[in-house]
Amino acid sequence: MNKALIIKDTILAALAVAGSFAAQALGGWDTALQTLIIFMAIDYLTGLLVAAVWQKSSKSATGALESKAGFKGLIRKGLILMVVLIGVQLDEILGLQAFCRTAIILFFCGNEGLSIVENLGIMGVPLPDFVKEKFELLRQKGNPKE
Repeated sequence: MNKALIIKDTILAALAVAGSFAAQALGGWDTALQTLIIFMAIDYLTGLLVAAVWQKSSKSATGALESKAGFKGLIRKGLILMVVLIGVQLDEILGLQAFCRTAIILFFCGNEGLSIVENLGIMGVPLPDFVKEKFELLRQKGNPKE
């Protein structure tokens, strides 16, 4: 077998194990987590486009693409996943059925969705009002009042 093929297969296997471990630690690879990851990726991509093409980013002084701002965005996305992990652990220790995790994911799906709407607005992409309302509703569902 070709040495490069063995290296490639080893790297892919390691990534698969790491991905499986991460998904399990985050409460499982269900629709909620998939949706959050998709929203995070779309938000990051639209944020990059706002900075690179439209140069109207609020994350940099000039509004243009800046590596430091992009890195901070990735760190924020990682911290969101850390908060989901905290929710999983809270559910475990309190004996809840994924209540904290689900609320956290709903809240951040709403946040990411609103950020996507904002980015698309900067790009001039019209959206129906109900889309923004649904993202706000998601955010509110993730932040229930006691």
